[in-house]
Amino acid sequence: MTTFTESVRPLEWLRSEAPGTRSRSVGTMTVAGGAGHVSGTVVGRITASGKLVAYSNSASDGSQAAVGILVSDLKGQPNGDVQAVIVDADCEVEAALLTGLDSAGRADLALLGFKLR
Repeated sequence: MTTFTESVRPLEWLRSEAPGTRSRSVGTMTVAGGAGHVSGTVVGRITASGKLVAYSNSASDGSQAAVGILVSDLKGQPNGDVQAVIVDADCEVEAALLTGLDSAGRADLALLGFKLR
């Protein structure tokens, strides 16, 4: 029998959020290498440009601070900038389903009102 493995679905990691659009914002995300990103990717913001990139605690350009979580998949995007929606405040998420989360990222998100379960 064939075994199928299903990836995390968009927003499967989100348990609850503030009403209206209080928990979400739109930003410009830089995609490099055409690889894209999946829903649930923890993101940081480059200080000089204000653009979103995948969070990396070892970076030194501002993206070492987690500022939110990507809402929709950005798979197969060409190199460059794309509009992206992120959850950036006052929500409850399933931490085990997030991509790129570490202990420093947990602390950053907690300061923004994230409840990581």
